[in-house]
Amino acid sequence: MQEFLNWTVDTIREDRLISPWLEEKKYEWTPLVSKNINNLLERGFSIIVITDKEREWFLEYILSNINSTKLNRPFLPYYDFKSFYRYIDNVKSDEDISYIKDMLSISFPNGYCFWYIGKSQDVRATIPKVSKHSFLWLFDEEKQDAFNLKSNDEALDMKLLQMFRLYNKSVSASLFAEINVEN
Repeated sequence: MQEFLNWTVDTIREDRLISPWLEEKKYEWTPLVSKNINNLLERGFSIIVITDKEREWFLEYILSNINSTKLNRPFLPYYDFKSFYRYIDNVKSDEDISYIKDMLSISFPNGYCFWYIGKSQDVRATIPKVSKHSFLWLFDEEKQDAFNLKSNDEALDMKLLQMFRLYNKSVSASLFAEINVEN
């Protein structure tokens, strides 16, 4: 079983579809992905995916590919937040957030965490940013415990696709005990 950081670097270097920029961010990337995969596979959490409006295409991409039969692995619990609550853009108060968290706690008794991709100041980022186990890919804010990107980066879409490719490979490698992602 390979150590996760070394496996990540090797995978970035060997996969011609993942650019070297991600290797430069390996110390930011590996603890966040490790925590998320540990929540998924060890703690039994479901992953609830949320994006800002501009990245809804990416949400569809994630959900279309995360449980692809081509991966030859069990299907894993990734869900679109809007399938539970379509009024995400109307969440305004702490009371709204509390009601939503109560609903999700009932729906996911083993636990859940958010995976948010988008602008940090977007209304859709509110719940994931205040939730304990969130996996955050934030744009335009330097936040600890988040993977930070810039929304004006002309290569942003390509970077997101590369990040998802590496993330998905990490999930498979962990699931098949090729790597250890324990925190």
